[in-house]
Amino acid sequence: MKLLKKISAFVLLGALMASCGEKKAEETTDMTDTTTVEVEAPVAAQTIVDVAVANADFSTLVTAVKAADLVETLSSEGPFTVFAPNNAAFDKLPAGTVDGLLKPESIEKLKSVLTYHVVAGNFDAAAVVDAINKNNGKYSVTTVQGGTIVLSLKDGNVMLTDANGGTAMVILADVAASNGVIHAIDTVVMPK
Repeated sequence: MKLLKKISAFVLLGALMASCGEKKAEETTDMTDTTTVEVEAPVAAQTIVDVAVANADFSTLVTAVKAADLVETLSSEGPFTVFAPNNAAFDKLPAGTVDGLLKPESIEKLKSVLTYHVVAGNFDAAAVVDAINKNNGKYSVTTVQGGTIVLSLKDGNVMLTDANGGTAMVILADVAASNGVIHAIDTVVMPK
């Protein structure tokens, strides 16, 4: 019976990973209706970086993390909550922005942008929504970069507002990793 549960968990995780980029927005944006699935240790051994590498929709993020030399950091014990821009989020940036950030002379700027998407601690969707609701609809978090992001709700979706007034929406919540959790977002947020 335990073997059957393990196999089912692996199949479920594989289907989730394969479909992350294919879900419709209305199916993936409602953070208040999440389902928790307990998965045993072999799957949970994947770090945030491992999970991102396994999902083609995060290939630009993975390239950036490697270029910024942050793989070891984001593979460490953590825990971390990562608001991870998908490839479409990076595509929204002005032409040449990603290429410019990936240049060796821009490594510090790239690190700043990437660590602005990371919060120390493990905050699942329920904890995020609870914090927003308990703080009159807005909750500020300090990022690993040192800046602040304001979290709020709009039409049942968690929204991020960056230091420049730019916004992003969580489009997929609670992707578990051994050292934290990933929430995919539709826009790259920027520090000052």
